Amino acid sequence: MGQFVAIRTEPTGRPQQRWINEIPNDGLIRYLNVFNEERLLITDPKALAEVLTIKSYDFVKPSQVQRKNLMPAFAYRHIKDLYPVFWAKSSEMVKALTDIIASPDEEPSSDISKPPAVEIGEWSSRSTLDIIGSAGMGHDFGAIKDPKTELNVTYRKIFQPSRQGAILGLLSLFIPFWLLRLIPVSRNQEIPAAVKTIRRICRQLIEAKKQALDSKNRDTGKDIISVALSSGGFTEEMLVDQMMTFLAAGHETTATAILWAVYVLCQNPLYQTRLRDEIRSNLPSIEDPSAPITAETLDRLPFLHAVCNEVLRLHPPVTLTLREVARNTTICGQYVPKGTKIILAPAAVNTNKALWGADALEFNPERWLAPGNANSGGATSNYAMLTFLHGPRSCIGQAFAKAEFAILMAGLVGRFEMELEDPGMEVKIQTGITARIKGGLNVRMRAVEGW
Repeated sequence: MGQFVAIRTEPTGRPQQRWINEIPNDGLIRYLNVFNEERLLITDPKALAEVLTIKSYDFVKPSQVQRKNLMPAFAYRHIKDLYPVFWAKSSEMVKALTDIIASPDEEPSSDISKPPAVEIGEWSSRSTLDIIGSAGMGHDFGAIKDPKTELNVTYRKIFQPSRQGAILGLLSLFIPFWLLRLIPVSRNQEIPAAVKTIRRICRQLIEAKKQALDSKNRDTGKDIISVALSSGGFTEEMLVDQMMTFLAAGHETTATAILWAVYVLCQNPLYQTRLRDEIRSNLPSIEDPSAPITAETLDRLPFLHAVCNEVLRLHPPVTLTLREVARNTTICGQYVPKGTKIILAPAAVNTNKALWGADALEFNPERWLAPGNANSGGATSNYAMLTFLHGPRSCIGQAFAKAEFAILMAGLVGRFEMELEDPGMEVKIQTGITARIKGGLNVRMRAVEGW
């Protein structure tokens, strides 16, 4: 069974995180999974550079045309135009949370000094879904205002962990996918139905955008769909596929990052206060969603960027991803045959003590504040940070996600003082598409006057 028991029982990426710091290696760690299937964990910058950049197409099937046509929509110069959308949604989220706290549904606490608790994961998901809708598709999904909207309910079904889902995931190691789909359990009906709903909504939005583009008024907006349609490089079905990926991957990953950011700031109240002071000193009041927020504005908040970068390093939303060798090749001179499974583990590389130092497993935003460290955190290689991968198959939405994350955090921390409802809670990670906190994160939030 190889390392199957550890891989199955521990959070995704956790065994690899342990191995990378405990097992001497020269860039590769070979281990065995179920049925003794071979895996290669890539551990150092030289090996990562070969897999992700130098020989990237030995390890993935290229989809260069679609990526090339989408690149303008995700270029930094275009993402900067979306900052006002991010700020408006951050303002909407903060105002909604302020109202919830002022009129809580829960029974009043016997300790009047304690503010009501909010499950922050739900709110982060609703907010990022709305941002994907407005900035990505030019359509407000309205999830912040109403969690019962069709799309939000559908996505919660997909991402909600379930015992059936866990069992099906385990069976997938032994049973072919086509046979697994035939097992008569509700989860096998829920997922296809949810995908059908999301696909229908994406197609409707794309068709509406196409009609607007074909009309005399060709100024259809700055959202991702409009830019992609204007490129002329997509059929409708291709764009539906891209938008489904963008919707699913985009909103849940950033929502997970927000969840962990709130957690670490609750654990480090001095950092939280320091960040709030910086935000209030440099940004307009969150009460004014129309205030001009630009890239230059955010550049004046080095501690905000340090905190966000450190969260993305220590708690990457996607902790592990897999590649399959497309043809016989080598990595760092080691022969690797076609069909070998390659493991890229941000959770491991991002906390490799050989790359980040003895405090690699600790939350330390200061590492990003030293002169010259704003983009590296003091690591000597770009490949020390794998959260968005690297090379021609890196995350195309990196600039979008980082800006969205920073602006939503600016709103939350600028307005609220936050503490864990249960300061002694044992944090367990829910294995799934992203590394969320199992059972959610209940946070007591107190609106701080003056901003």
